Amino acid sequence: MSNLPKERLRVGFVGSGFIAQFHLKSMVGVRNVDVVGVYSRKAENRAHFSAMVTELGLGACKSHETLESLLRDESVDAIWILSPNYTRLDTMRTIHAEVKAGRSRVFAVACEKPLARTIAEAREMLRLAQDAGLNHGYLENQVFSTPVLRGKEIVWRRAASTTGRPYLARAAEEHSGPHEAWFWQGDKQGGGVLSDMMCHSVEVARHLLTEPGAPRKSLRVKSVNGTVANLKWTRPHYADQLKQRYGSGVDYRNHPSEDFARATVALEDEEGNELMIEATTSWAYVGAGLRIQLELLGPEYAMEFNSLDTGLKIFMSRAVTGSEGEDLVEKQNAEQGLMPVLEDEAGIYGYTDENRHMTECFRKGETPLETFEDGLAVVEILMGLYRSAEIGETVRFPAPELEDYVPVVARHIS
Repeated sequence: MSNLPKERLRVGFVGSGFIAQFHLKSMVGVRNVDVVGVYSRKAENRAHFSAMVTELGLGACKSHETLESLLRDESVDAIWILSPNYTRLDTMRTIHAEVKAGRSRVFAVACEKPLARTIAEAREMLRLAQDAGLNHGYLENQVFSTPVLRGKEIVWRRAASTTGRPYLARAAEEHSGPHEAWFWQGDKQGGGVLSDMMCHSVEVARHLLTEPGAPRKSLRVKSVNGTVANLKWTRPHYADQLKQRYGSGVDYRNHPSEDFARATVALEDEEGNELMIEATTSWAYVGAGLRIQLELLGPEYAMEFNSLDTGLKIFMSRAVTGSEGEDLVEKQNAEQGLMPVLEDEAGIYGYTDENRHMTECFRKGETPLETFEDGLAVVEILMGLYRSAEIGETVRFPAPELEDYVPVVARHIS
């Protein structure tokens, strides 16, 4: 756009659920942004979201009954796609159509992870954004996590500069299971925990291994090896729990998605140095709550982070009773005992800096650190891991056979 930079970026949200609300709360720490519109399927959810915008002082948010109405609102500059995985490509197609037809002034779009359920879908997301002339950002919050930002800066400036680049990144993310039914349904989500959470782990690891200022493509994926398993939720007691909680559409006795995944990714930098990523993800972890563990290792140094190793902890005895909640840590599994407290989840998890970065890039017309191209690269790795797990072999890149590949648990994607 010729009128950039804009003084303020006016954002419309597509989606009003858990992750949309997480993004919204983080925007309290973002300057030069207003949330001016929301579209989602349920009117009551839109009303609740709009009320949150007012309460947080983030602008006057209009509730829209259709996506087209949101896109045609002349006060909307950029769209944040935060709706379920199976809706994102159709959402992007509508954005493309409205912008190309001149019915929408939207000039930028950001999409929550993962970008798509398959490589074909991810390529189409990127093509549509480029064809419509949209600036695009891939919302991978762990890349912008405050420990990652600070840790990477120190390691590369002080250690890698004198003893050599890091060569091994480890990433793990675990919790006790997702919030909504569609996450558990392989066709709607695109897979199980590998699709849902490994997208975080491989990208934050790839980011940590990338030299500051270098493009992500400076690291070439050579091969991937993946393993998936059903450890907890296929056991009859827990499968019945899921059906009682989410209805007959979540049937883990007969149609499960994996609740554990492991990945090894071999890469090569521009000088031919071999690099490795080790990652694990699980929906079968029962602890205080969501646990993120990161490590970065090099010739003479190591960086470590554990999200549950918090500075603030609170103890509550058996006499302290109350309803279940997530007021101490996301995916909280208990309300008694010695509990870690994440006093700023939005900041520690990376949502605040992620949204600050996207807002400033879109407002100024600059290319974000994470774009749809990165989202596509992540999906390519994920599909390689699913294929590896299916055939029991390492998948070597380039792997053109993955272009039309669909994971086993998602093969009735329409």
